[in-house]
Amino acid sequence: MSTSDCRQQVDLQQQVEILKEQLAQAQKLTALGELVSTTTHEFNNVLTMIINYAKLGMRHKDNETREKAFDKILLASNRAAKITSTVLGLARNRKPGQEPTNLQELVENTLLLLEREMNKYRVTVDKSFQPIPEACVNANQIQQILLNLLINARQAMPSGGRVMIRLAYDAENDMIDLVVRDNGAGIPAEKLPRIFEPFYTTKSGPDASGKGGTGLGLSMCRDIIEAHHGRIRVDSTVGKGTAFTLKLPTAKKAAAARPATAAPIFPGLTIPVDPTVVPLPFGD
Repeated sequence: MSTSDCRQQVDLQQQVEILKEQLAQAQKLTALGELVSTTTHEFNNVLTMIINYAKLGMRHKDNETREKAFDKILLASNRAAKITSTVLGLARNRKPGQEPTNLQELVENTLLLLEREMNKYRVTVDKSFQPIPEACVNANQIQQILLNLLINARQAMPSGGRVMIRLAYDAENDMIDLVVRDNGAGIPAEKLPRIFEPFYTTKSGPDASGKGGTGLGLSMCRDIIEAHHGRIRVDSTVGKGTAFTLKLPTAKKAAAARPATAAPIFPGLTIPVDPTVVPLPFGD
């Protein structure tokens, strides 16, 4: 291969990386746009609660009623502050680096953004959080993955259902397991090997909420997890549901293996995929 050909190949790779970063940003903005309606309604509900309890406190002069009103106003105000800080954190262009992060808090904040949507579509969220150390992640990117997986899970249960989120510590490998499992329609076995391919989607079109699939979400999720030196695995059974397991390094493990320079968000054109399907137990 000539020097000119090598230079051209390098230029093409750089262009691809730039396009992938632009695509990631566009996808984040799309997700934010979809969340605007949900969070606006939720924020309006919080403001309504604050107004009603303020009026209650103004009408009643006894201390007991006023103390109750103040407590409710403070609770609602803290909730409103949490909603706005979470949305702003997702929208903000954070540094691409990874840092010690409390995954349980990250999951709780993400669920706060989707609480109204889950309730609207009669989806119950069960949480199983075991004691875990901090993970070394880019919180913004992991939150995008969680939003993608949770919205996919909700769409897989158009008549309602159950989503289970589990956090556990894999002491043997010093990794943290983050599992998102639904009891929805499931993915046919012949489609499973392709779900992480760009532009591939198992969705036929927009659902009742107007949300469809671009086929880009899971591909981007895989790229982000690989850049974290983690793994993403899927298990699915038609009629029983789907489970995604994210394995992420602890802060201690990442610090011990950290190279001299930080790894890029999207490390290259060819990213090896672990094809192993690891069975996860489903409930009745």
